[in-house]
Formats: sequence, structure tokens, C-alpha cells
Amino acid sequence: MTVASASASVTPRRVAIRHGWTIGIYLLMMILLWIEVAVAPAFTSFDIGSLIIGTMPLAFAAMAQATVVISGGIDLSVGSVMALINVASAKLMEGEAIGTALLIAAGLIVMGALIGASTGLAVTLTKVPDIVVTLATSFIWGGVALLVLREPGGGAPIQFTDIGGAATFWEWIPNGAIVIAVVLVAVWLPIRWRKPGYAIYAIGSDREAAHLSGVNVPRTQVWAYALGGVFAAIGGLSLTATTGIGSPYSGEFYTLNSVAAVVLGGVSLLGGKGGLAGPVAAAFCLTIIIAIMTFLGVDPNYAQVIQGGLIVLVVMAGGLVLLRRRA
Repeated sequence: MTVASASASVTPRRVAIRHGWTIGIYLLMMILLWIEVAVAPAFTSFDIGSLIIGTMPLAFAAMAQATVVISGGIDLSVGSVMALINVASAKLMEGEAIGTALLIAAGLIVMGALIGASTGLAVTLTKVPDIVVTLATSFIWGGVALLVLREPGGGAPIQFTDIGGAATFWEWIPNGAIVIAVVLVAVWLPIRWRKPGYAIYAIGSDREAAHLSGVNVPRTQVWAYALGGVFAAIGGLSLTATTGIGSPYSGEFYTLNSVAAVVLGGVSLLGGKGGLAGPVAAAFCLTIIIAIMTFLGVDPNYAQVIQGGLIVLVVMAGGLVLLRRRA
């Protein structure tokens, strides 16, 4: 195929068909953001910063969950791993200089990868369903988080908290938004379009076919969980960067909401379909909904009802699309 024919084959229609769901969730995000601007008394850069602070940990939790779901599994320990990394970083970084804090952060990301890999090994070696193994490990890592820090506390250098809560380059572009984009582009995209990424999608689509094609299924499962552990660790570090402290209970919100973001972001729970850009946009949508409720003076707990309704509508829409394609 020539360059001309290859470029000709990439038409707006093909892009819309292949990435329609992702485009749609980003349009929904823009609509919700427009509504937030409309209902806010005076929408400023502070509100954008607050949005990023609220979204940053959930965005990384969604990345962690999406990586595992794409491989055909599910990880109910995402929130516990985030809490463990959060309390460990807050305890180790307290009183340290930014250089030391960054080294600690790097070490904890490696720790997250090892935690994820150990979960993947447990799944592949025992043949116990992912949901059972990860539910058990969620209690384990949650307990370890309590051992590290029983009550909220610890701290981090001000320069580290600026990563999540400040805007260095322009007040309308918070540092947290840059971090999310950099991690998505620098970590996920190089993997997505190379052999490891293809293998993750292959085992999510059909593990038997992937095995017959030469894919090492158990190793790829471990790799997917390890990569999910990396994103979960970054999510835990983002909790430290956005709050300035550690809490052993900080991850309770993120496990189920990461699943919600994955579903809303267009990742199939059956595996093999979707990406990470959609769940990141979904994380923003879920956060914006809460902000809109707050500006309207509505009990934020109703946001859970709306989030659940959105997920039901998304699943129904996805089912109808599949039925139409099969017809």
C-alpha cells in the first residue's frame, strides 16, 4: 500500500466509526463543562484548578482499571493500592526536599508495578477468577495501608503538592492536567501501538486465539496487571500531590468509580475493546457532575444517582449498537 492510498483510507467516516465512542464522551465532557460554566456564579481559573484536583486521582484510577479490563480481567484492588501508595508517600516524604520526594515517588511507582504483577501472578497461577483474587488483595493492601498510617497525616514538600494543585505555565492550564496528558502519551501510547499492547488487546478479545497466535497469555496477564499497578501508584501519588497528606481510607471512592469511568469511557467489560483516552474523559465527566450539583445547591449525593443512570444508559446504548451491527 502506498502512502497516498494509506492516507486516503483514513477518512472522517472511518475515524468516526472507529473512535465514535471516544469522540462522543469528549463531546459530553465539553457539554458538561459548558453547563458548569453557565451555572457557576463566576467561573475562574480557580474552578478549573479545583476540577483538575478532583479529577486527577480518578483519571489514573480509570487508566489502571481500563488496562486490566482491556486484557479481559478486572481489578477491585485499585483503590486499596492507591491508598497504600498515598500513605506511604505521605509518610516518607514528610520533611524531605523535592529531590528526595521525587526519588521516593519513583520507588513507589516501581512498588505499584510489583504489586500489580503479584496480583497478575496470583490470577494466572491459581486460575481463580480475577474478581475474587482482586477482592482479596484489596483487603490485604487496605490493611497494609492502615499499618503504615492509622490516621490521616504525613506530608509532602510544597513543590510536590504544586504538581497537583498549582499552575506553573498558565493559570488556566493546571499542572495536574499536564501530568495526566504526559502520562497518557508517554506511558500508554508507546505500549498501545507495540507488541505488548497488541498482546493485551489480543488476550482480551479471545485468549485461545491469542495463544494459538503465539501470545504468551499468562505473561501478558501479569504485564497488564503490572501496568495497571503503575497507573494506580501514580494515582496514589496524585492523592498526595492534591491533598498534601496521606489517608488509609483515601482509596475507598476510587475502585467502583474507576469501573464507572471505564464503562462510560467505552471500554468493553468483556475485554479487547476501548482505550485509555475515553476513561480519562469519563473521569472528568463524573467529577464535573458533582461540581454542577454543588453550584446548583443540590445534595452532591444525588450525583451518585446520575452517575449510575449514565452508566445504565451507556451500557444499554452499547448493547443496542452491538445488536444493530449483528443484524
